[in-house]
Amino acid sequence: MFDSGFGGLTVARAVMDLLPDEHLVYLGDTGRYPYGPRPQPEVRDFALEIADTMVDRFDVKAVVVACNTAAAAALDTLTESLAVPVIGVIEPGARALIAATRNRRVGVIGTVGTIGSGAYQRAVEATNAQVDLTCAACPGFVEFVERGETTGDQVTVLAERLLAPVCDADVDALLLGCTHYPYLARTISDVMGRNVVLVSSADETAFEVRVVLDATGLARKGGCGGATHRFLSSGDVAWFEEIGRRLLGPELDHAEAIEWA
Repeated sequence: MFDSGFGGLTVARAVMDLLPDEHLVYLGDTGRYPYGPRPQPEVRDFALEIADTMVDRFDVKAVVVACNTAAAAALDTLTESLAVPVIGVIEPGARALIAATRNRRVGVIGTVGTIGSGAYQRAVEATNAQVDLTCAACPGFVEFVERGETTGDQVTVLAERLLAPVCDADVDALLLGCTHYPYLARTISDVMGRNVVLVSSADETAFEVRVVLDATGLARKGGCGGATHRFLSSGDVAWFEEIGRRLLGPELDHAEAIEWA
């Protein structure tokens, strides 16, 4: 599983809880973080490099792209080029969003790169659901999360400004299209109103992982011994451990440095 940094730990947490027998290797590419403002071809190259490394160096049996920006830029390419199953966060999230709406007006928020890619627009369209979709980019949210500022006046003011388009569209279901955003759920909910359902793709992605592993016969059987979890960072390992432990929990007690060949 990989992400540009820390947001994918929401997906890791969901997978660890749902599939406690599975070994997990999580790579946070903090040395090249953030992905959101980068051009898609550059993000695609990063994703290919990371996925190849995980398959070749760590012998993983499946790859989870736990980063909306990377999934938008590279999921199709990764699926075609890798010999193992590849699971992204976009399609599971889009399906959950459609299932949550009542008034058929839905919203997606994400990084500039994710929203600009049109990936969620295409994923929602692919469901053939008759809904009105409003998308909004939310630059600045990721930085607040990684500073540990998930509530307070500053983040609320920013949220009110950035979420105005989806508020004005009267959506009743909002997909948090960045894996950092669940940490801002309280603030986002306060701004959107309690009648708006917030949808996180983390749980839906974990369910998708279980389905894929079961369908391909790759699932690890229970009773085989405790699962091991490895956490890797391409940047400052101490910083990754500090923030990652706060976001994921005590399982992230140690991280390893990784360098690109």
